[in-house]
Amino acid sequence: MKKILITGGTGGIGTHLTKKLIAKGYEVVLLSRKAGIKNDIRLYEWSPVHGTIDLAAFNGVNHIINLAGAGVADHRWTRAYKKEIYNSRIQSTKLLVNTLIQQRIQVDSLVSTSAIGIYGNEVKGIATENQPPGDTFLARVCNDWETEANKATQVNIRTVIIRVGIVLSKEAGFIPEVAKPIRLYAGAALGSGKQTVSWIHIDDLCNMFMKAIEDPTMSGPYNAVAPFPVSNADLTRSMADKLHRPILLPPVPKFMLQLLFGDIASTLVADQWVSSDHIQKTGFSFTYPTIDAALNNLL
Repeated sequence: MKKILITGGTGGIGTHLTKKLIAKGYEVVLLSRKAGIKNDIRLYEWSPVHGTIDLAAFNGVNHIINLAGAGVADHRWTRAYKKEIYNSRIQSTKLLVNTLIQQRIQVDSLVSTSAIGIYGNEVKGIATENQPPGDTFLARVCNDWETEANKATQVNIRTVIIRVGIVLSKEAGFIPEVAKPIRLYAGAALGSGKQTVSWIHIDDLCNMFMKAIEDPTMSGPYNAVAPFPVSNADLTRSMADKLHRPILLPPVPKFMLQLLFGDIASTLVADQWVSSDHIQKTGFSFTYPTIDAALNNLL
């Protein structure tokens, strides 16, 4: 039985992924702020802030999945929270990879998370993995995050970067947040509503992580987005249709979003058409390739 070590495994994606891995027969252990047992899963302690990690976490591990990082949309983007967004990713990945290098720990693969935010908020044309990073805050975070993860290749660890799009899930994030006002007849598109949203169903995302650890031919960055992106307005309307609610309000202008949410407003109205061709060429097949299929499942 293969053994997987996950960082950030108690978050929304990590919890979903852990269940799927265990169902498939993998043994899963987690790095966490506190050691112990949770839901029959062993947690080992680490502290990226203090640079400490329990080396016992690596015993018998075949693959590592790195999901650690503070939620981008969990709080208003104050200077302090932007620092937390950055440090929670870069410090944790640096500690993880430096430990592998310094302790000469050999694993079959490191699969590390990034985001399509690396391309910036205004994508020209269709973004492939070859597109250079943008010049936004999130683009800098993602670029530095990937740089730290890719240092694992120095000790011949196969490294895969999963650049995650907007994740659609029942439990948290985009779907429940947008569904709330729609159910109250207060749903509205954001910005112009014309901007492209590159999204992915959480099941497809987790399947992509599993593909990355199981396929030895995969390395480097892959966009984790469905093949058919949609406009913000179409996504909002589709959700409203599934919830049997009309969209009565005009789109919320960007200046209003800026007043409500601060610097994150530009990210909320990002226009990103991102390609899924690279992952599909590995033979990966989407269970939910269209927004209609995804929302039928989630709503």
